[in-house]
Amino acid sequence: MTSQPHELAGRYLHMLQNERTASTHTVRAYTREIGGFVDYLCQSLGDDVHVENVEHLHIRGYLAVLFDRGLTKASVARALAAIRSWFKWLAKAGHVQQNAAALVSTPKLPRHLPRVPSVEDVNRVLDQIEHAARKHDDGAATWPERDRVIWELLYGCGIRNSELVGIDLADLHWSNDAILVRGKGRKERYVPLGDAAAEAVRAYLPLRADTLASASKLLLLSEGPLLINRTARGNARLTTRSVGRIVKVIAVRQGLPADVHPHTLRHAFGTHMLEEGADLRAIQELLGHERLSTTQRYTQLTVTQVQQVYDRSHPRA
Repeated sequence: MTSQPHELAGRYLHMLQNERTASTHTVRAYTREIGGFVDYLCQSLGDDVHVENVEHLHIRGYLAVLFDRGLTKASVARALAAIRSWFKWLAKAGHVQQNAAALVSTPKLPRHLPRVPSVEDVNRVLDQIEHAARKHDDGAATWPERDRVIWELLYGCGIRNSELVGIDLADLHWSNDAILVRGKGRKERYVPLGDAAAEAVRAYLPLRADTLASASKLLLLSEGPLLINRTARGNARLTTRSVGRIVKVIAVRQGLPADVHPHTLRHAFGTHMLEEGADLRAIQELLGHERLSTTQRYTQLTVTQVQQVYDRSHPRA
């Protein structure tokens, strides 16, 4: 059984990609973080280093090197998370007796609550997009009908950017008013398809068909990706980068902050649901959070907003 870090790192990354079906982004990030740590081990302990000889002090030393390079606490914490995951796999596979990374504490990170637009702000933007779509105003957005679908699904369903672009026509379950989405680790869940989102999708589908027909991609008319690029080039599927650009352009045009991105609308979904009295565990299910603690970030945001109202309004505040 080999104990060479480079080879074992390669096996772990291959397992991530092919067995756990991790996202491309995750595999790329773990390749960078674990590769950097393996290089550090070889430079510090020699090319013949074995993983069973790696101690928690070596991991702490690597984190110190990252800090010396000017990396932020968040970046160092991400690197440690990748190393921990690798060592957990090493221990489970019997390559090491114990997970040395479990003895290394995560750098204490400042808590940044996500800033979300108000219900009124989101509704105003959606009304403007809908108005542009009804007028077929190409100057208002890249493709108003499609961009309305993007905003309606991101905010109306609370899905991730990657989940949005991964939706195929077959995932639309009209009879159940639901959409099948695939989250992190390819975990599947159903999210409700609201009336406004359904109306936007129905208005967009004929235009999608026209675009694909003009590009001679007849096989995608009744199948394939829901959201396509404007010229139907390549496999026609819209990318997460394009969605991010579309969301930001529309947000800025409508007077929202420049830091609005697709995940902002997901945060807005959770926050507004909670403010209207939705159960936290129901929100957890809708968002596809594995841990309730992740969903509880929205309670912190809401408590902060309540505190601000109290400070402005109460005579004894």
